[in-house]
Amino acid sequence: MFAIVRTGGKQYLVREGDALRVEKLEIAEGSKHDLEVLLVSDEEATAVKVGSPLVSGAKVSATVVKHDRADKVSVVKYKPKVRYTRNVGHRQPYTTLKIDSIKA
Repeated sequence: MFAIVRTGGKQYLVREGDALRVEKLEIAEGSKHDLEVLLVSDEEATAVKVGSPLVSGAKVSATVVKHDRADKVSVVKYKPKVRYTRNVGHRQPYTTLKIDSIKA
């Protein structure tokens, strides 16, 4: 069984047991979290439920594994002939979720 869920303005295809990196959620590590379900299907895609926008009665529960920050992305600005160079780094925070169960 798989589902398409929405969190942090993005959509993800998940199966039970998957580890998922999403935009940072303000939830304590080890706690449970339910995700918004947009679509639920079995593996053969014979029983597909599509929501408008959410599937009523469907539930995807996940456990918060950890909060962390991604690798540094270096942003370089440069203008020739004027001796202007600027280097800025950014590390995006994220949350790792483990999908526990999908119920249609």
